[in-house]
Amino acid sequence: MTQMTDKTIAVVKGLIMDGVAKANSGHPGGAMSSADYATILFSEFLNFNPDDPKWFNRDRFILSAGHESMLLYALLHLNGFISMDDIKNFRQLDSLTPGHPEVHLTPGVEATTGPLGQGFAMTVGFAVAEAYLREKLGSDVMDHYTYVLSSDGDLQEPIALGAASLAGLWGLGKIIAYYDSNKIQLAGPTCQADCTDHKKVFEGLCWHVIEVDGHNHDEIRAAIKAGQLETSRPTLIIGNTTMAKGCATMEGSHKTHGEPLKADEIAATKEKLGLPAEDFHVAEDVLEAYRARFDGMREKADKWQALVEEKMADIDFAAIWEQVNKPRPELSIDWPEFTPGETMATRKAWGTCLDSVMDSLPTLIGGSADLDPSNQTMNFRTTYGDFAIDGYTARNLAFGVREFPMAAIMNGIQLHGGLMPFGATFLTFSDYCRNAIRMSALQELPVLYVFTHDSFWVGEDGPTHQPIEHVSSLRLIPDLIDLRPADAQETKVCLDIAMKQEKMPSAIFLTRQGLPILDPAEYPAVQDGPRKGGYVLKDCDGTPDLILIASGSEVSLALETAKLFKRKVRVVSMPSAKLFDAQPKSYKDEVLPPEVTARAAAEAGRTDYWYKYVGLEGVVLGIDHFGASAPGKTLSDKYGFTPENFAAMIREKY
Repeated sequence: MTQMTDKTIAVVKGLIMDGVAKANSGHPGGAMSSADYATILFSEFLNFNPDDPKWFNRDRFILSAGHESMLLYALLHLNGFISMDDIKNFRQLDSLTPGHPEVHLTPGVEATTGPLGQGFAMTVGFAVAEAYLREKLGSDVMDHYTYVLSSDGDLQEPIALGAASLAGLWGLGKIIAYYDSNKIQLAGPTCQADCTDHKKVFEGLCWHVIEVDGHNHDEIRAAIKAGQLETSRPTLIIGNTTMAKGCATMEGSHKTHGEPLKADEIAATKEKLGLPAEDFHVAEDVLEAYRARFDGMREKADKWQALVEEKMADIDFAAIWEQVNKPRPELSIDWPEFTPGETMATRKAWGTCLDSVMDSLPTLIGGSADLDPSNQTMNFRTTYGDFAIDGYTARNLAFGVREFPMAAIMNGIQLHGGLMPFGATFLTFSDYCRNAIRMSALQELPVLYVFTHDSFWVGEDGPTHQPIEHVSSLRLIPDLIDLRPADAQETKVCLDIAMKQEKMPSAIFLTRQGLPILDPAEYPAVQDGPRKGGYVLKDCDGTPDLILIASGSEVSLALETAKLFKRKVRVVSMPSAKLFDAQPKSYKDEVLPPEVTARAAAEAGRTDYWYKYVGLEGVVLGIDHFGASAPGKTLSDKYGFTPENFAAMIREKY
């Protein structure tokens, strides 16, 4: 065992060095220091189906230290998931081996990682999903570990500790995290930037902590086994390692972090490791030994499949299994009815919608960043309880004041599969979780971000809580659906859009202040128009003389403004610029006829974005400065968000 383990690790290190050298780009040092642990984990402990990298009850492995990607690719090659040609095409265009792992590209990659700390936080989301589904489906159907490999840089990012605090609180005993403590980062020794005693910190966060020599194979095996036996706390294995372990002359050098090894160093290192001089060498006996477990794992997966089919005879199991596996576009959701003419904040409409559908969507799980009453998730929390605190079938995730961990945990839940995550906070705090939102889009994850208090109408809380640039800024993220509904009717359509997405995340922007509920009898397009992003809400006879475009709370302002003109005015509601821009040109020209150049737009945020629709000479009512602490009505008058002022701006131009 020891001799073959050493030989396998040497082969993995050889692939790391050769892959990085051929690409002339990459990070060999950390990958080599982590190779002992990762190779033992994959070859002796990790449970997966060699014929199906997406088998539902597989152990998940997340490489939070995404820069160590060649380590993961080497192991995935030994798994049979990627070819040697893939290894040789490391970091090349259209390859399955990009610079950092990408979940939608490479079989066996569980999460897109690279932005440090987020892989660790996503791991918590994976474990949340596993714990919930284990309770709902039974431990004979859902029972796997979630492993994560982290670096010094991962744990320096505060998101990791925020997520770790929740993992400890929630008692996620199926997490086994490995911290490769090689004490080197890109700029030099970690002591230049960090003095943290991670053993004390994680013990203080209610974790089970084990410290080992990360190059001692017996200690590594014992630590993994101890982590598996600890069921009430997540486990952190601190592996004290040497950067670029095994190198001929560069062990411990920070230069190996992000630079390929030179040819002479690679040659000398291969000789030291007992490898032949040839590039990309994988010995047949290594491959045979590594895959010795495969038949047993195949048999286990087959028995699992047979068990699931047998359990389908149970009506309750079949019902939840159907929900867990149902494609999102096939969901049938009965949304509530709203009374036209009444006034309701769109955040309240969201809460009403959530209350209405939460029983029929048992896979809907989520919560608020300590803003439950404000985000209208309190009734969801009261009804279903706090996850872990009230049992693992409780569906409210009490994230606390942790927006960034919240967003990354949602990504992990979605990546695991089987659940529909949502998270809520104030729009101005979307900045805290922006990079995780970007990672939602990059990973093609249909998570739902609920952002309330979407404009200066927040009022008395003042400029710290009044978003100005946030909606426009989030619209810049590719493949993120922006949803800013005009009223309760549009809110439920926007939520239906978000819930039925397959690949794109959605951010819904909701008001604190009440808005008039539109009457579908007067405005029939409100019932389906939002699905196209922008639509004609109120039209005129023939070709309009003027087009007013608005989103969210400013749609009612546009309708009132239109009444102040005697000429023909069309009012366009645009809850989603992303969805509107994706429509065929014929439809966009139908809504915004090119020959009608007299156009004005209104949104309580940055003006810049709207010139793409009204033209550079068009009129935009917006706000390009910070707000102030005062009642919302006072601020609307001060900033000109009145029908009279909007009409005056338009008359001055047209």
